Amino acid sequence: MTLKQKLSAQRVYLILGALFVASLVASNLIFQKFFYYDFFGLYTFEISVGILPYPITFLITDLISEIYGKRKANQVVTAGIFASFFSLLIILAADAVPSTNWSPIGDQLFNKVFGATGIAVFASMVAYLLAQYIDIYIYHFWKKLTKGKHLWLRNNFSTFSSQFVDTASVLLLLCTFGKIEWSLFGGLLLGGFLFKVLIAVIDTPFLYLFVYLFRKVYRLKPNEEINLEADVTA
Repeated sequence: MTLKQKLSAQRVYLILGALFVASLVASNLIFQKFFYYDFFGLYTFEISVGILPYPITFLITDLISEIYGKRKANQVVTAGIFASFFSLLIILAADAVPSTNWSPIGDQLFNKVFGATGIAVFASMVAYLLAQYIDIYIYHFWKKLTKGKHLWLRNNFSTFSSQFVDTASVLLLLCTFGKIEWSLFGGLLLGGFLFKVLIAVIDTPFLYLFVYLFRKVYRLKPNEEINLEADVTA
């Protein structure tokens, strides 16, 4: 790989990492709003808006796993952990200081919107750690088993498994801490998992497209990964 290609690949990796972290942090901040979606009259989803950016994180880790390798994917996951905890500290500090009498957002409203963020981040991080590392492990298990073939298989199998773990773990913790009623657990688990499965199926063509573009731009052979630490050629 030439120096120009190496620098380009590093920039793209940083952009993917930034999108991953932004999606993860956003999902923790907006989770308290719930919405419904009627899927062609077949099923009505009732789920948190925090689920909207979350599937993006799994698409990004699968893309990084495929192009940059397992180690780089794990590095992005670790960065996401630190970013989430850092955002939590900022929110706790913002919630602790008193608002002025002319502040558009008072203490009570701010606490109502962000007060549960600590529990949300904790629940999200436990689920996140389990789900993301499971996703990366299963992805590379199928990649090795199929010798780099059948991208759709490892993308969907890894995502289905990890998304179920993620959804179940978050809901278990939020119900345990009293943030969500236990009576809602079954419906939210089913709706959340089915929605994530639907998104995973939809994003498969995009993964194929991105992988194709990466391999074409960087002239990668089938199953070849970009080693950002390797020496460059002239």
